Amino acid sequence: MTDSPRIVVIGGGNAGLSVAGRLHRLRLGDITVIEPRTIHVFAPLQSHIAGGTARASEAARNQADVIPAGVRWLRDEVFTVDAEARRVHLVSGGHLDYDQLVVSAGMRMAWEQIPGLPEAMAAPSGISNYDYELAAKASPVLRNLRSGTVVFTQPPEPASCGAAAQKPMYLACDWWRAIGVRDDLRVVFVCPDPVPFGIPAVDDELRRTLDAYDIEVRYSRDVRRVDADSRTLVIGRGDAEETLAYDVLHAVPPQRAPEWIAGSGLAASDDPHGFVDVDPETLQHTRHPEVWAIGDAATVATRRSGGAIRPQAKVLVRNMRAALAGRAPSATYDGYSVVPFTVSRGTVVFAEFDRKGRLKPTVPFWRSLYRERRLSWIADRRVLPWVYWHLILRGRA
Repeated sequence: MTDSPRIVVIGGGNAGLSVAGRLHRLRLGDITVIEPRTIHVFAPLQSHIAGGTARASEAARNQADVIPAGVRWLRDEVFTVDAEARRVHLVSGGHLDYDQLVVSAGMRMAWEQIPGLPEAMAAPSGISNYDYELAAKASPVLRNLRSGTVVFTQPPEPASCGAAAQKPMYLACDWWRAIGVRDDLRVVFVCPDPVPFGIPAVDDELRRTLDAYDIEVRYSRDVRRVDADSRTLVIGRGDAEETLAYDVLHAVPPQRAPEWIAGSGLAASDDPHGFVDVDPETLQHTRHPEVWAIGDAATVATRRSGGAIRPQAKVLVRNMRAALAGRAPSATYDGYSVVPFTVSRGTVVFAEFDRKGRLKPTVPFWRSLYRERRLSWIADRRVLPWVYWHLILRGRA
């Protein structure tokens, strides 16, 4: 290994840049971030954009403007990783050698896994908060709707903050109620699970919200296919099926790790989703100690979310620093994750928890912090975006 280790970070999103910034601040090596996109999107704001409480321009910045100072940005895409040779092969035909590798490639939106879903999203009635362009499209569609049937779907796990699919639904219902048209609309929520979220205290909060907005819920149902021409979707589980007609469909697709991860041998052989096979506590690869992973592409054994990345980044950097110094990694990630449910246009249910599903509030003695509050809305809508752009992406939070 050279005096200045070559550290390659795959992915220039939340996870990749927060790690790159921390590594550079500690002067742990020469850091290169591989990222093909030229626009960086703060994904959590897409729910606010779709729900009409944020402008699309607030969520996007030029990638060049958010790369941490002192970090090299290579605009390219990964084709495969040769972990034995410690080499990343690029789609452009080039390659990059490394001493330490961080995989923060996120998840791929697998729209094609549901027959007819891509065509439905291309139609005027198809919207989503899981795509920047579709979220911008959603805002006027939901805002201007006055009657008809709106169907919102939630993806099965694993997903990147899958329950965030509920956020624009609540924002839209609050808007429709405010302008007096809620009774003229039928709202259906298709949930793959038997409960809204999976943590009893949070489920109680969300059920109250679902009841207050008179939302029809189809629990334990998956989207099987969509017909954009007839504006219908088929949902079901086992032998049971139901066809729903819609005027507007807000859909979130199934999700999986990028295929090159499994193709490179970085996933476990028995993992059908192809995530990087790391120790969920140390974030170090189980077979290649110079490989690390963070965020949605890693086997973190908890619900994936943007808020989970911050503690993961701290653990990963501490453990890589130890490894570079010849010590065993000792920092551990406890599975902390967070989902802020925007249940109205001014309140949030702030669900913080660990990998065992236990509530884990940021303020330890405030056990009821998860409950619907105006304060949580301010933190989610006003404070967090500023922290993201100015601190998190620079490795300072």
